[in-house]
Amino acid sequence: MPAYPGREPSNKLGQNKVKFVLTNDDGIDGPGLEALHDCLKDRGQIVIVAPLQPQSGIGHQVTTRSALGVAEVAQNRYSVDGTPADCARIALKSIVPDADWLIAGINPGANLGSDVYNSGTVAAAREAAILGCRSIAISQYIARDHRINWKITGNHACPALEMLLKHRLAAGHFWNVNLPHHLDEDMELGFQFCRLDINPHRYAYVKDGDEYIYDGNIHERPRQTGTDVAVCFDEGKISITRIAVGTTRFDQRSDL
Repeated sequence: MPAYPGREPSNKLGQNKVKFVLTNDDGIDGPGLEALHDCLKDRGQIVIVAPLQPQSGIGHQVTTRSALGVAEVAQNRYSVDGTPADCARIALKSIVPDADWLIAGINPGANLGSDVYNSGTVAAAREAAILGCRSIAISQYIARDHRINWKITGNHACPALEMLLKHRLAAGHFWNVNLPHHLDEDMELGFQFCRLDINPHRYAYVKDGDEYIYDGNIHERPRQTGTDVAVCFDEGKISITRIAVGTTRFDQRSDL
C-alpha cells in the first residue's frame, strides 16, 4: 500500500521542522494534552487545536449546519467550540494545512476494540487520515482503583510515539495506541503491534422507573489473546494497532 503522498515519515525528524497538530476529546485544558505536548515540544513545531469543552465519547460527529467558534487563546493554541473531528478538519483545512502529523490524546481511559467507534480521540485521528495526514490516537488505560500520574504516562508515551513517527504508514490508515496501567517511573515497558479485539463489552441496563441505566465494567470486558485489549490489560504492554479509515478489500462473491 502506498505511503501518504509527499509525507515520508522520517524526512524532517531531527531537523526541528516537523509540524504537529495536537488535539483531544477532553478539552483544551486536559492534562493529557499537556503531557502529549511535553513529549513532542522538542521534536518540531506544535499547534494545538482542541475542543473548548470535553467531548468524550462523541465519536466521529462533525458540524456542518452551524458555524464553529474558534479562538486563538495563546500563540499556536486554538480552542474550537466543536467536536474532535471538527478540530481535525479545521486544523488541517484552515489553520495548519501543511501539518505533517495530527496526534490526539493522551486520553484518560483506554480506547480499545469496539471503543474506537465511539471515541472522540480516535475520531480526530481517523478524520486526519481521511484528509491525507498521518495521525495517531493515544490513550492511557486506567486500572481499577488507580489514578493517572501524567508525568509517568508522558515518559512512557514518548518512546512509543518517537518510534511511530519514524515508522512507515500506508495512506488511509492511522495508529491507535494504548498504554497499560499501573505504571512505574523506572519500569521497562514493551509494545506490541496487534489487531483490534472484536468482542463486544459485557454490559446491561438497569431499569429505574422510566429510565435505563448503563451497567458495565471495562476491566472485565471479554477479549481474545493477542488482540489490543489483551495486550494492554493482561500482558501489560503498549498496544499499537494500525486502523484503516474504511474497508481495504472488496468482496466480489456473487451471493453478496
